[in-house]
Amino acid sequence: MSEKRLEPMGGTFVLGGDLPVQRLGFGAMRITGRGVWGEPPDRAAAIALLHRVVQLGITLIDTADSYGPEVSERLIAAALHPYPQDLVIATKAGLDRPGPGKWTENGRPAHLRAACEGSLRRLKLERIDLFQLHRIDPAVAMEDQVGTLMRLQEEGKIQHIGLSEVSVADIERVRALAAIVSVQNRYNPVDRQYDEVVDYCERHAIAFLPWFPLGSGTLARAGSPLTRVAEQLRATPAQVALAWLLRRSPVMLPIPGTGSVAHLEENAAAARLALGEQEYQQIATSRDA
Repeated sequence: MSEKRLEPMGGTFVLGGDLPVQRLGFGAMRITGRGVWGEPPDRAAAIALLHRVVQLGITLIDTADSYGPEVSERLIAAALHPYPQDLVIATKAGLDRPGPGKWTENGRPAHLRAACEGSLRRLKLERIDLFQLHRIDPAVAMEDQVGTLMRLQEEGKIQHIGLSEVSVADIERVRALAAIVSVQNRYNPVDRQYDEVVDYCERHAIAFLPWFPLGSGTLARAGSPLTRVAEQLRATPAQVALAWLLRRSPVMLPIPGTGSVAHLEENAAAARLALGEQEYQQIATSRDA
């Protein structure tokens, strides 16, 4: 990629002590077909969207082998390989896809290894920057799941290990076995059930990647504190939600996803939105943002 890249605001975070990224990233789930299944309806538009991601200065793209399945990873490589030097690609494994909108845990060591090697091929990488366990499989011993990731790390196939949809107790169990640099849980101004996990990650300098950071249409409810703040700042509720997340914790790395260039640009602009203490507290003190 040779085009001039913009520099978003919002600050940076260093994943694992050696991978600096802009704090506002991009989630690549929605570049696939309906139900996160199959090819996108317009492949050229998906490629153009990924080009725009890096043009905007975004340096963290989050994907998974289960998005498509495999479609998201292939599109990322088709659009962006050879990658910009500062681009960090995070992917995930640990879920099977029996059909559109269906997800089942699979943490068997053979599956995790095959998923990692498949991601390496599809993304055209020699090493994955951040490889995340998409879900902890309750049917497989934790030591077997984490041990597989550790062996892949020792073999140089992954650089850092992350987790997804976990409690503080889960994180501590895994950290007793391996170094963890990121946690990816559902979190947004309306849904804050993982506040304790965010605070734990901040204390231990672990990146927190909130998935579903915009909470779908619930954030735009008329008369809500978030909507009122958006009106005051002449911004959209989505932009205010992202600005609120960025202010919530220095380890917060929102990864909003979209299939639209216009929405991507709107989201990226949120990193430059100045959210004052009063506006932040107005949302923070309400559980009905």
